[in-house]
Amino acid sequence: MRRLGLRSRVVPVLVVLLLGQMLVAMVTAAVRQTPTIDEPVYAGAATVYLKEHSLRFNPEHPPLGKLVIAAGVAVAQPRLDPGFDGDQTRLGRRLLYESGNDPWRVMLWARLPVIALTLAFAAVVFLFARELAGTAGGLTALALYCFSPDVIAHGSLATLDVPAAGFLLTAVWLLWRARRRPGRWLPWAGVALGAALATRMSTLPAVPVLLALSGVPVWCASKGAWRRRAARACAGAAAVGLVAVAVVWVTYLLVDPRLRWNPQQHVPEVHGLRGLMVELMPFPEPYRDGMRIQFGFENLPWEGFLFGRLYTGSLWYYLPAALLVKTPLGMLALWAAGAVTLLAVRRLRPAAPCLLAAPAVLLPAAMQGSRNFGTRYALFLPLFLAVAAGCVLVLRHRWVRIATGALVVFVAVSSLRTFPFYLPYANEAFGGPAHTRRHLHDSNVDWGQDLGRLAERLRERYRGERIWLVYKGSGVPSYYGIRAADPRKAPPERVHGVLAVSDSAAAKATGRLARLLESSRPVEDVGHSITIYRR
Repeated sequence: MRRLGLRSRVVPVLVVLLLGQMLVAMVTAAVRQTPTIDEPVYAGAATVYLKEHSLRFNPEHPPLGKLVIAAGVAVAQPRLDPGFDGDQTRLGRRLLYESGNDPWRVMLWARLPVIALTLAFAAVVFLFARELAGTAGGLTALALYCFSPDVIAHGSLATLDVPAAGFLLTAVWLLWRARRRPGRWLPWAGVALGAALATRMSTLPAVPVLLALSGVPVWCASKGAWRRRAARACAGAAAVGLVAVAVVWVTYLLVDPRLRWNPQQHVPEVHGLRGLMVELMPFPEPYRDGMRIQFGFENLPWEGFLFGRLYTGSLWYYLPAALLVKTPLGMLALWAAGAVTLLAVRRLRPAAPCLLAAPAVLLPAAMQGSRNFGTRYALFLPLFLAVAAGCVLVLRHRWVRIATGALVVFVAVSSLRTFPFYLPYANEAFGGPAHTRRHLHDSNVDWGQDLGRLAERLRERYRGERIWLVYKGSGVPSYYGIRAADPRKAPPERVHGVLAVSDSAAAKATGRLARLLESSRPVEDVGHSITIYRR
């Protein structure tokens, strides 16, 4: 009895500590980071949602994630002239830098709802794993989630990746719960699935998997001939699908009850099987046009960077390689052990399709994408596989518990050491955050987040010197007090002094910029995302 009482007191303390450190990490990042490349677009679209109830900006992503961001933007109450008719990138700049608003304040409030949602998904991870593997398994899963550098990095930004992955995991958890009470949990699973679809279209490949899983609880709860059970299972899956579709429609209607649609950007024509699929989708026209825009993006020749190689197009193995760099080593080991345990332990096998099938579909789909920009396209893995990793503790061997605890501590130390620079995290096998730029680029390392830190560094150590800057991001250097010229627009012999270059720009440097970097001496880095050179 005394042991049970102690456990009942210790578990809440551990949960609070884990959530508390995650909250501190995310809020610190949110306060210190300048806008990343995508955030001004989402914040701008959210502001137009609030002020004009118009869907015309950023149609390539559905509205729900931006409505979450809008909850914070509404508190900030930024000024924005109505009827802006530029593109969505110009809209973000107008909102943050050209309308008299404080970009620090606007972005902090835009990020706070996503931080709150990220913490809410931690509860889903804990409860799901606890149902499968007990309290110790729940705490293990929660620790892996709360210490995940990728989850912390993107959970502290006003972006859509964590919300989409979290809603998808919530849908799967509710489907698991529905195995005992289908009538109670299946409708809520449909709501969560609809929320995922209304946040990012990249969740669409998981729909067949989740609909198939939706039929299983109904089949198990039904009695009679197999045909009757099969009919009821199909009806249950159809009901979940209808609820999900309804959620998507409601999301669009919340922005504009009249569903006026006048896209601000060109919507490409999509032919063949893709075009037929878009036409058959039971979603609003803005959603289907957003899919057409996404397919148009897939046809563009994007540049990628992997292990020092600059290339055009995509590499099928890019995401697995990037995950190998950016996932803590202990987490990789526990992910693998958890997946094996789900398949090997008889009582856990019914949960294996829930936790492994959706990632098994989503990861290959993401690997086929043409934009090799970051592990954020596979952010569902730290959520689903954290729950799977907690299942290792159903094995009662003492050495399993010791090894699991040691690996969790290894993950925690690796994560805490990178504080507060979570976006450029790399594990110890690849040299840590200071060396990520040698292997990867873009949102893996440098997403424009350290312009404010660069401004502080230049004021502290290089005051009065000539500054040259190549910045890859959405921030406006002059707003932060950086007075710099572009070295690519000057004769090389005139480029002397301090040269600050975003690591993403350096990774893709060719021509004049490449020659300038070859003849310059790196002296320090800012946030592991911008390098300062002497020339």
